[in-house]
Amino acid sequence: MSHVQQLSPEDAKRAAIEQMRPGTERDFVGYGRDVPKVRWPNGARLALNLVVNYEEGSEYNIPDGDGRNEGIGEIGYTMRPDVRDLSTESIHEYGSRAGIWRLMRLFRQQDIKVTFFACAVALERNPDVARAMIEDGHEPCSHGWRWDEPWNMSREEERDRIRRCIASFEKTCGQRPLGWYTRYGPGIYTREMIVEEGGFVYDANAYNDDLPYFVNVGEKRHLVVPYTHTYNDGRFVLNPGYSSPWDYFENCRRGIQYLWEEGATHPRMMSIGLHPRWVGQAGRASALKEIIEYAKGLGDVWFARRIDIANWWLQHHESFER
Repeated sequence: MSHVQQLSPEDAKRAAIEQMRPGTERDFVGYGRDVPKVRWPNGARLALNLVVNYEEGSEYNIPDGDGRNEGIGEIGYTMRPDVRDLSTESIHEYGSRAGIWRLMRLFRQQDIKVTFFACAVALERNPDVARAMIEDGHEPCSHGWRWDEPWNMSREEERDRIRRCIASFEKTCGQRPLGWYTRYGPGIYTREMIVEEGGFVYDANAYNDDLPYFVNVGEKRHLVVPYTHTYNDGRFVLNPGYSSPWDYFENCRRGIQYLWEEGATHPRMMSIGLHPRWVGQAGRASALKEIIEYAKGLGDVWFARRIDIANWWLQHHESFER
């Protein structure tokens, strides 16, 4: 007797429709109850990746001919799209003039390496940031050419933006990016396009797990290293948000502690998202410093760049117990 489950006509129709839809396949199961027992370097319980979203100078603005302003500043007021929002423009300038250097000093003081989700145009407009990033051993990961919206692009337009981005990184950083993370969110062809382009070790265009995982893109196996909006300083200006640096510290501290406790048997990964124009402000940077010191105080925490996590996974994933 066959034990193959037969789909109902309704389920078969739904499955056929899903197969016709372009884009990444949805997966509601993941590792499930069979989470791998990861072995991070030196037996770490938690791989902690700090991510600097370096975007200043690539945001939407009137002077660059966008016909609109970037709507996310420090206050919840949006200017008309036909006039310049000098307030928000200035807030972004703070990130590249002052905030980024406060963060760089903090990382150097704490002797940790981080990942930069960097927009290519932002680095072009402040190339000294690119130089300092490489000198200090941080990872340059692509955050797009500008604040691109790939879902509004044709394949040819998105392919052109990807190639512009790679060429720009090679000029400002002296090396191409090995990872990709799209601001706002990827288009339905983005993952396919970066795999087609080649040279990328991973993408971070997912928020659906606490560990890296593989997907099939055509006939190729591709690594996804998921990101998060949960532990992100963007909540200083987005609702529901942080009312103080203490809220930011406590949210991240609780996440670190809980994942570290789970890591006693099943080590985890965690990302913390940073923006120079927001967490680069002194009072908020003090909370970030305390977050780093708290994680160090726990012990068995691996401060890792995203490319380090990706390479470790590629090299060792077959040895993880299930």
